[in-house]
Amino acid sequence: MKALNLLCALALAAAPLVSAPAFAMSDNSSKKCKAGEKWDAKTKSCVKQNSQDTLYEKGRELAHSGRYQEAIDVLMTADRNDERVLNYLGYANRKLGRLDTGLAYYQAAIAIDPEYTLVREYLGEALLQKNDLDGALEQLAVIRDLCSSRACEEYQELSGHIATYIRKNAS
Repeated sequence: MKALNLLCALALAAAPLVSAPAFAMSDNSSKKCKAGEKWDAKTKSCVKQNSQDTLYEKGRELAHSGRYQEAIDVLMTADRNDERVLNYLGYANRKLGRLDTGLAYYQAAIAIDPEYTLVREYLGEALLQKNDLDGALEQLAVIRDLCSSRACEEYQELSGHIATYIRKNAS
């Protein structure tokens, strides 16, 4: 049975290798707005950027540049009822080795927005760190359903991490 699960997981993880090109990540937009504005996917227009957005973007930028504690410090000053803030608090804590803290932030973000695919991708990566392949595969399936395809970037990212995890643990 374990071999069958491993085979299914490998097939699921390899699927994006033959899928269509990735779409942009959910919190990035290819739309160009004036300084002080951001693209709002809901209204499909440029809207004035508020201080919450500025704090989120600064925290996100710090986290992506590997400055995790600085990212946490900035994000802790933002509204923590914002799923994006919670997601990057989870990300930065996970990257600092605080896996359980990161998981708690991811779960809080999902409680606010269960359809936020980026937090589900990062949650799947955290579950792999905890050696929970089944949990990561569940997140991958949710992302697939939310994206309506296997072509979204979050699906491809997590499936790549799952494939790597399986290769490393197959020996």
